[in-house]
Amino acid sequence: MNYQNLLVSFEQGIALLTINREKALNALNAQTINELHQFFSQDAYNLEGLIGVIVTGAGEKAFVAGADITEFRGLSASAGKDLAQRGQDVFFLIERFPKPVVAAVNGFALGGGCELAMACHLRVAGEKAKFGQPEVNLGLIPGYGGTQRLVQYIGKTKAMELLMTADIIDANDAHHLGLVNYVVPSGAEIEKARALIEKIASKAPIAIQHVIASVNAYFAENVDGFVFEVDSFGACCSTDDFQEGATAFLEKRKAEFKGK
Repeated sequence: MNYQNLLVSFEQGIALLTINREKALNALNAQTINELHQFFSQDAYNLEGLIGVIVTGAGEKAFVAGADITEFRGLSASAGKDLAQRGQDVFFLIERFPKPVVAAVNGFALGGGCELAMACHLRVAGEKAKFGQPEVNLGLIPGYGGTQRLVQYIGKTKAMELLMTADIIDANDAHHLGLVNYVVPSGAEIEKARALIEKIASKAPIAIQHVIASVNAYFAENVDGFVFEVDSFGACCSTDDFQEGATAFLEKRKAEFKGK
């Protein structure tokens, strides 16, 4: 895995993925988007024993302060559509990744950074984190899924306000609205994210995959989420993990799941 803008470490089954453009406040340029695609479409699947991924930003100021606007000047309608589609495609890879992906938000998560955090399954915010979709200040709207996921997480009324006013909210407000799962002291984001992944890793891996897929099915176009759930439930019943989980429950012992 040779990256220019990502740092990847792998320890005890957890991949720590750091957006490493600190001087640019970790802004998402085309190269970074391509590297995220490379990681979540290929390289992550080659990490033996992977139980989850943490996404964070380099330095103390920003998780990701937005997309790299220097690459936006002079965009035509066609080129703009291609850019937005590329970003959405990459963020769908994250949202649909079969292992838990946790955003450790250590500063500004604005524009594309907020969208990246929302594409992750869970979000842990440091107490100094800031969230917002300020694209209307540039004469744009979010293009990487922000208008859709923000509504999913905090509801239409507040999402509409934040999208139209470009207001930036702090970590506590984000938690109150349901945008983040936890607020922790600054510097403790990765530790909390690790604890969440380790807790999830104690559950049946195949069941976790089906949880991710089934929750995503609720929002998928032309998919009946209830039918998808029934099929996923049936698939879980055919696994060795289900037999182990049921047996362990009846025998009043801790289950030892094998992911089979």
